[in-house]
Parts: sequence; structure tokens; C-alpha cells
Amino acid sequence: MLSAADNELLVRTNADTVMGEYFRRFWHPVALSREIAEPDGPPIRAQVMGEDLLAFRDTNGRVGVIEPHCAHRGANLFFGRNEACGIRCIYHGWKFDVDGKCIDMPNVPPGSAYHDKISIKAYPTREFGDIVWAYFGPRERMPAELPQLEFAVLPPSHRYVTKRLQACNWAHSIEGALDTAHFSFLHMPAPKHFSNTNPTVAADEERLRWLRDDPMPQFTISEHDVGFVIGGARRADREAHYWRITQFMLPTHSVTPSAMPGEIYYGYSWVPITDEACWIYVYAWNPERPISDAERARFDQGGYGQFAALGPGFVPLRNRGNDYLIDREDQKHRSFTGVRGVAEQDAMAQDSQGVIADRRREHLTPTDVAIVRFRRLMLEQAKALSDGKEPAAAQLPAHYRLRGGGCITAASMSFEDVMRQRFGSTTGKVPC
Repeated sequence: MLSAADNELLVRTNADTVMGEYFRRFWHPVALSREIAEPDGPPIRAQVMGEDLLAFRDTNGRVGVIEPHCAHRGANLFFGRNEACGIRCIYHGWKFDVDGKCIDMPNVPPGSAYHDKISIKAYPTREFGDIVWAYFGPRERMPAELPQLEFAVLPPSHRYVTKRLQACNWAHSIEGALDTAHFSFLHMPAPKHFSNTNPTVAADEERLRWLRDDPMPQFTISEHDVGFVIGGARRADREAHYWRITQFMLPTHSVTPSAMPGEIYYGYSWVPITDEACWIYVYAWNPERPISDAERARFDQGGYGQFAALGPGFVPLRNRGNDYLIDREDQKHRSFTGVRGVAEQDAMAQDSQGVIADRRREHLTPTDVAIVRFRRLMLEQAKALSDGKEPAAAQLPAHYRLRGGGCITAASMSFEDVMRQRFGSTTGKVPC
């Protein structure tokens, strides 16, 4: 449970807020590179932390993230012509480059001081991991490098990247990803015998059985330089533990606990659009081999759990507006929720808490330990910045190359030893 004041501090990220100032010390995704793939192609609207923006790719392939209104009379540059290394306003022809500088003013006499002084707001941008990133904070505090998330440092053939809209506040969407105890209910099929003879399917069903049969995993949290890692141990067969290990990296990155050794890894990055909606950038990667065409096709269709089936504008087909197409007959006989898709089930549960969760009304249990730690860390970090202490994590990009995932170990093994056995380090850091 949080006080009303702390809940407000946690969820608000606009420019005039404490958490908003903290967020602006980090790089954030703004768009998928493929959304503006074409030089001199159409610009796209974007909104990040309550701020309206425009993103475009110029003639030379450079990407700009700028405010959307012309400095002359305020016409919206979304309707402008993207030509010859700039966006030209449709109203009077003023033209702005990726740095926001006005480089042409057809209705201003040559030699006017206007030509050297007029600009609009523009943010530093980088492309990394098939995503356009921008930095919104003080230039003197801008991290030299982006967070070196593992999916982004691999060749493009080894990753798949997309995004989806979620109609709720960023914070309780992240909390849903850190709360792995819910898997014992939210994502369960109807009870059945696990007797499939296909070895791959049988292994999946075995994990589902362990998740269903032990709804009270024992959690251990270990802090690291850019966040923390959470290990949840459930009882497995033959005196073993089934571990699901999740990474959280400041301010809004996570690696899921699903990947067993040799399997594909999955991760998320959340970006507040407003306080009542967010983008979730979702990525899959395999450091050992390329992602196959068949796997990509299944990702496109919302397969493998972490990906939702999407409609136009990266909006999930099953969403708040249509009650996630819940099938009550299916819920009665075949699945716990009656909603198709793990990502959609997550969205349903999280959205149902409200666009902004009221944490004053909660009654937490020991399985909520990761949620409590997340909130405490975010509040500590934001308040520390208010007191003049800059976030150290923003300047540690190499420390973001972390893995999460699952494994089966002897029940007697400590979390520290589990991490060493599964990832080769106690934090999950990947050797560079």
C-alpha cells in the first residue's frame, strides 16, 4: 500500500513532475525504426511523457525528433513536406532540420537576423536495436551511450522487435511483469492431465503444472547497479525447484523469466505516452542463432505469449475497448480467463486496475515482494534526484546487458548459486 502522495509521485512523468525529471535522465524509445524507414518519407506523430512530438528521417537517413509546431504561426509540421534534409511547413514554407534549426524562410528577406535565430525544440536521437531512441533531459547530463540491452547489440538476424499500446499507466503495467506469481492463475489452461508424448510440448506442460500446483513461489531479490533481479522458486518434481528469474533495469526495462537454457529470450521497455497510456516495446532475441522465418511469422501473429495480435497502429486486437474479446464459454471449460494470448491476459488484468491504480486500497502478501521493491526503488531514485543526486544507473550503459530466464535446480541450491549456474554471474550480466 502507498500513500496518496507517493502514488502520485510514482505515476506522474510529465515534464513538471519529480518522476518526470528522473525519467528524463535516461534514453527512451520513441518509435520503431521501420515506422520511419524511408528517407524523405512521411513523418509520424509521437507522444512521450505527455509531450507531443514529430519523428522523421531526412534525405541523408538522419532521424529527427522535434516539436510538431512551426515557429512561424504554429501550423502542425505533421502535414509538412519531408524534402531535401528538412520538414517544410505547408503554411508559409519554413523548413526545419533534424536539429530543429530553421534552414529556410521564403517569406523573410535575405540577411534578416531571423535566419540565424529561429529554431524549434529538438531532441538528441540514436538508432539502436531497430528502435529510435531520444534523450529528453539536460544536455550536460546526457549519457554518452544507450543502455546496452542484449537484444540490441546482436545482429538484426538474431532479434525481433515490435511494440504495442497499453491503455493504463506505465507503473502498474511494469508491476504486472515483475509479479510472476500471477502465472499460477491468469495464464493457466483449464486443469487437465499432462500426458503429451511430444517431448517439447510435454516439457511446456510440465512447467505449467509446477506453476499451477505451487501458487506461492518463494522469492529472492538481489540488487545490482542498474536495478535488481528477482528469483521465484516453485516446487518441482523429485525434490527440485523450478526457478523463474526476472530482471528489472532502471527506469523501465525488464527481461522475462520464461527462457530455459537454449531458448529465446524476451524483454520489454515501457514508455509513458501520458499518465493514462504507455507503449510497451517488446523484443525477442537468441544470442546463439538467428530468429527463424517461422518464428518471426508466429511473433507477427501474436504467438509465444509475449507478443499480442496487433491491428493498425500497433493496437492489440483484444483490448480495453472490446473487453479483450472475452469468451465466457471458453472461460468455463478451457481456460482460466476466456481471453486468448498471454500478453492480452496481462493487459486485461492490468487495465482492469484502472488507468491509474489506487495503491491505497491494496492488501499485499509475501508474493508481492518484487512490487514493493520496485516502488521503493523508483521513489528513492526520484526523490534523490530532487535532492541533487544524479542517477548513477544512467551512466552505466554496459551494465544493462543482463539475462533472465528459467531453470531447474536442486531445492537446496541458493539463489546466488542458481544465478552462477544459469548465467555465469550472480547478477545475470552477459560477458561482453
